[in-house]
Amino acid sequence: MSKNLWTREELILALYWYCTKISFSKIKYTKPEVIELSNLVSRTPSAVAFKLVNLARLDPALQKRGVKGMSRGSKNEEPVWNEFYGNWDDLAYTAEKIIAEKKKLALEKVSNIETADLPKEGREREALVKIRINHKFFSDTVKISYQNKCCITGLSVKSLLVASHIKPWSKDLKQAANPENGLCLNALHDKAFDKGFLTLSEDLRIVLSQELLKKRKDEFIQKYFIPFQNKEITKPVRFMPNQEFLQYHRDTVFIQ
Repeated sequence: MSKNLWTREELILALYWYCTKISFSKIKYTKPEVIELSNLVSRTPSAVAFKLVNLARLDPALQKRGVKGMSRGSKNEEPVWNEFYGNWDDLAYTAEKIIAEKKKLALEKVSNIETADLPKEGREREALVKIRINHKFFSDTVKISYQNKCCITGLSVKSLLVASHIKPWSKDLKQAANPENGLCLNALHDKAFDKGFLTLSEDLRIVLSQELLKKRKDEFIQKYFIPFQNKEITKPVRFMPNQEFLQYHRDTVFIQ
């Protein structure tokens, strides 16, 4: 097989990187994320950057914005994209397994997930490992989609950002890894969103609950909540919040 033709495993990794590591506007051969994948697949950083841009042509979010990747790609890219784009559980788990095999390390170590509380072996351990890998995928993908900034405040301190589920994963495990079920929020507004003190309208504007509005004279509420009432969030570069999940949050979580 020609080295110029990317293998299925390499394309899965490229798609995984495209979703979790780097946004389209920052794809350059000098970027550390591109170099990391380059080392993993034993290809030049230029070749990896070119492949990531090739994949961008298939991205529906970029198509809606009129942004195009390369006009042509190799014929084996589209089947991998169609198989895994939207099939987030399998993409994350499959990609992490490929990385583990390439690095000759345990899957849990490569994925950097907590294992102290897991069973030592068996199907239950495997299932829990997959859940935690998917949670990491969700977090990484949501944050990179919002360019590592809180969509309400613009805060860009990574350690204070949370990938917040719109529809709680406990209510719909099938959507737990879906980045369209996520918002990038700072820790304070994540908690407020999770507890129903704020929600988003259909046009992605912030709606505060009456519980908060009744306390508008409180200095803390005035400073950290009132200024954002009816403000439009900063939209992600891809994976727009799904309206079905937003409706669920307004109907079920939000405190009227």
